[in-house]
Amino acid sequence: MPWFFVSIVVCSLCLYASALWPIPTALSTGTSALKLSSNFAVHVDVPRPPTDLISAVARSQSRLRSDAFERLVLGRGAEDADTIEPAHILTSLTVALRPGLPIRGIVQETTGDLLSRDESYQLVVPEDSPRAILEANSTLGLLRGLTTFEQLWYQWNSVKYLLDGPLHIVDAPAFPYRGFSFDTSRNFYPVADIERTLDAMSWVKLNILYWHIIDSQSFPLEVGAFPELSDKGAYSPSEVYTRDDIQHVIRYANERGVDVILEMDSPGHTNAISAAFPEHIACAAKSPWSKYASEPPAGQLRIASPSTVAFAKTMFSSVAETLPGTMMSSGGDEVNLPCWEEDEETVSELTRRNITIADALDQFVQAVQGVIKAHGKIPFIKSDMVLTHNTPVMNDTVVVVWQTSEDAAAVAERGLRLIHQPSNYFYLDCGAGEWLGNDILGNSWCDPFKTWQRAYSFDPYSNLTAEQRSLVLGGQMPLWSEQSSPENLDSIVWPRLAAGAEVFWTGATLPDGSPRLDANATSGTRALARLNELRYRLVDRGVSAIALQPKWCVVRPGECDLNS
Repeated sequence: MPWFFVSIVVCSLCLYASALWPIPTALSTGTSALKLSSNFAVHVDVPRPPTDLISAVARSQSRLRSDAFERLVLGRGAEDADTIEPAHILTSLTVALRPGLPIRGIVQETTGDLLSRDESYQLVVPEDSPRAILEANSTLGLLRGLTTFEQLWYQWNSVKYLLDGPLHIVDAPAFPYRGFSFDTSRNFYPVADIERTLDAMSWVKLNILYWHIIDSQSFPLEVGAFPELSDKGAYSPSEVYTRDDIQHVIRYANERGVDVILEMDSPGHTNAISAAFPEHIACAAKSPWSKYASEPPAGQLRIASPSTVAFAKTMFSSVAETLPGTMMSSGGDEVNLPCWEEDEETVSELTRRNITIADALDQFVQAVQGVIKAHGKIPFIKSDMVLTHNTPVMNDTVVVVWQTSEDAAAVAERGLRLIHQPSNYFYLDCGAGEWLGNDILGNSWCDPFKTWQRAYSFDPYSNLTAEQRSLVLGGQMPLWSEQSSPENLDSIVWPRLAAGAEVFWTGATLPDGSPRLDANATSGTRALARLNELRYRLVDRGVSAIALQPKWCVVRPGECDLNS
């Protein structure tokens, strides 16, 4: 924590500033009403301010003008009218960097070394001065503070107000990695949908888009070295992310404090490559698919072939050289051994080279990770490659723990850093039933539906020793898109994704010092009340977040709890 802070007062039943999501590290509130001047302005007190900071301030000012969220109580804001009429008026917010620190843009801060990023900030909203002050060590911290400031205000009769001034907030994330894993390959999402998702991610202080951009069903990524991949592997010419699209999305994300990790899943999940380069794919669309893949269509890279390994290295290099960030993923989940064991070309190569499939897999992973490292990026890989196949990986590899939360301990025992993405807590697509045809009673493999309460109950340090905790960088909630598309994107992701945002921003302790996960953590007067408010704010901003409760319950916090 960059600032010392005491005197924390939080009322768990009055929602006001304690309705912030994610809730800050330290929060002090009062009981006075404050309102924004009709000419309220944000002033940037930074020498030669970076253009992306100026743009962030402009977006914040625009939202402060356009947000029309009314307090979630009976009668909404009507009962506050008499209180806010004589309230102290706030005319400005000054944003400033602490003296003596380097001035770097938000994009530069966002794409720097993950462990060196400083997202901390301090926000003071006084009751006896017309000026609020936001201070941080970095422009990225200022961005995080601006999103908090925006959440403080309600509207009634065109007046923006709060009821718990003065406020003093000191905040910083518990974990450096807080992400959303987004599959845009099984079904295609236009850039505008990705942009809207990035906006909402930024509002809840998520900082990583882990972009699962290719899979067996389609190859929508334009690769400079092999344009045929998207020409022949995408669903259609209009369902392709061009190199310009990729750069646009990355820049859009970075300006909002979100880094982008591109996942090019391999050597499994690669059938779509066969449309352009069939010589590199074993068991392409082979039947029955269930014998050769985790889902249709089957097909994975011929890892024993030197020409295929060379192809993969060139493909990864061609993409990696265009990415400004410091991280990239080669995926690696769900490889299928029978696919290779019954592939004549693979068997012939194994025999010719006198190696096993395990040897070939090790060499393939090392080759691809070598390319990622050569481009100055930290390699990410899926946990089954490490735990099931015991594949050696580079020491700085980050392992994505996805099959079950219990696997985190086994990864940590190997001394490898990890991020949590457990299917038993975080999968947003679970619970919609089976998507395969001719399976009337089928369920999705990861049933049941993962509620926001289930995700919120996750403990990142469960089953880990004190010494292993430093290996946990954070986590992410994924959306796999077998049954998702632009039409249901917002409703399946929001507001549940925000549960993960608080798990990894706030950590184990609430600002009043109480555990985030006590017996009543998700009650209608606590986390649920705050998440309901966030949901309504998202809808107000054009994100079609699904309702968590009937409105009757929302405006009567706690009355719809299980034992109320």
